[in-house]
This record gives sequence, C-alpha cells and structure tokens, in this order.
Amino acid sequence: MYKLYHVFRHHYSATLQRRMKLPQNRFFFLFLLSALLLPGLSQAAGKNLKVVASIAPLADFAREVGGDKVDVTLLLPPGASPHTYEPTPRTMQEIARARIFLKIGAGLEFWADKLVAAAARSLLTVDCSKGAPLIRSQHSHEGENVDPHYWLDPLTAIGMVRKIEAAFSGLDPADAPYYRKRASAYIAELNALDLQIAETVKTFRVKEYVTFHPAWNYFSRRYGLTVAGVIEEGPGKEPTARHIDRILAELRRLKIGVVFAETQFSPKIAEAIAQEAGGRVLMLDPIGGTKGRETYVKMMRYNLSLMRKAMG
Repeated sequence: MYKLYHVFRHHYSATLQRRMKLPQNRFFFLFLLSALLLPGLSQAAGKNLKVVASIAPLADFAREVGGDKVDVTLLLPPGASPHTYEPTPRTMQEIARARIFLKIGAGLEFWADKLVAAAARSLLTVDCSKGAPLIRSQHSHEGENVDPHYWLDPLTAIGMVRKIEAAFSGLDPADAPYYRKRASAYIAELNALDLQIAETVKTFRVKEYVTFHPAWNYFSRRYGLTVAGVIEEGPGKEPTARHIDRILAELRRLKIGVVFAETQFSPKIAEAIAQEAGGRVLMLDPIGGTKGRETYVKMMRYNLSLMRKAMG
C-alpha cells in the first residue's frame, strides 16, 4: 500500500502544475493577439452560420441540427480533456469568426469566458447547462459546485439539441423549418439510444462500478447504476492513502475486477489500483470525437459495450 500511494504522489507531483494553473500570460497573449487580428477576422461572407463548439458532443449536435446550413468548428482537440485544456491563438481566431459559441457551461469551459468577451460583441453564446437538471457536487469546477457532465444522459442531451435548434432558428429564421425538422429526427434517434441503453443495463449482473474521474453520475442516475468509487474526486485532486484504501475495498467488494479509466487521462494511476486489486482497466470515453466514436451516438454505444463487458 505504501508503494502504491507513492506511485500516486509521483504522478501528481509531475502533473498537477500542468493541470491546475493556466498561465495568466497565455491569456494576456491571446487578448493582445485578438486586438491585432479581430479587424481582419470578421465572419467571412457566406450564407452558412459559423458555429464553434467547445467539445465533440456539442459539435455533433450542431451538425445534426444544422446540416449543410452551418459550418461547425470544434475547439477541444479529440482526446484532450476540457479540465486541462489551454487555449491557443487558433482558438481565439475561431471564436472571432463565429456567430454562435456552444458550451457545456457549469464550470467546464473555465477558459472560455474571457476569450468570448474579447472575441466579438455579436457572438451568441449558448450555455446548454441553463435549465438542465444538474447534480450538485462537493468539488468545484471553477467556482461552480455542480457536476458538468450532464451530456452523458441522452434524455438531457435532447434538451441541449432543442437549445441549439432555437439558437440556429433565431439567427437564421428563414431556415427555421429545416433546423426544426432535423432536430426532431435527431431527437428520435436519441430516444432510441436511451431505450437501447436502458434495456441493456437491465441485463447487468453488477450495478456498481469504480471510475477514475467523476463523469458518470448523470448516466448512472438515468439508468439505475451507482458509482461506488472515484479515484480523482475533483479536477486535479490528489487521492489520499485513505481514499486509495476505500477504492480498493470497493473493488474487492464488487468483484468485477475492473477500474474504468478515461481516454482523456493517463491510465497509470487506474492501472496501479487495478493491479493492486487483481483486476484490469477498461477505457471509457465521455467526450468522443475519435475514430469509431466520431458521433455522440457511437460514443455512447461504445461506452455501453464496455460496461456490458465488465458488468453484464
């Protein structure tokens, strides 16, 4: 146990500084850059709405609703974590060109507000967390004491799609029937996804599981599952030796032999815990955007298949 805990200490001493501080001079540089570039970065002439989305699920929702009437740019690179993302000059340029910025909100895009304020007064920001059934959290996400991972509940995602459709229709009323039709078709697909997940979860032998990162509370609430333990309870929060002991005890109790890590984070800590418990690591993906998980529906089916493998 002592050796395992010091594996954790070594990992966090090497990564916490990168994770928990976004250099102020980076923002200063971006603001300076925006002052130089914005005069030449007004939205290019063209009929399509220019949309930027913070994470891949939002970009996918925008494409599903907007079809060939919108041009969508994803800000967060596939495989990156929004909790550790640092904006680049390109981020500023993309926001400056856009008419609409889609964000999860609830503290997830801690880097976005100043960039949006510097980008363009005409930019419409759609905060999809407004009105969503958010779960309170003991761990603050940049001052917000709520869990921001609500998009992992497909029925809550339907509300996000409706917000996006309303935003597109508001800026482009001539094409509102087009957006409405596409949104309705996609909502039917999300309802079918919800039914598929619910029916599959009913077959699970085990309804509790351990994850690396607290991303799965909304999914679990929707489908009657329980997150029995989380290795990293808050962004960049180092687990104590006592907390590691609790995680190991839960794994032994559950007898599923799996720790669910995530593709956006290093699996080393999860692997060390799984090895101590005599288990293995499977990699969930709460964000997607990568090969085989390009769309939200594909991503959710991928996660469901891994859960069934471990818990079914």
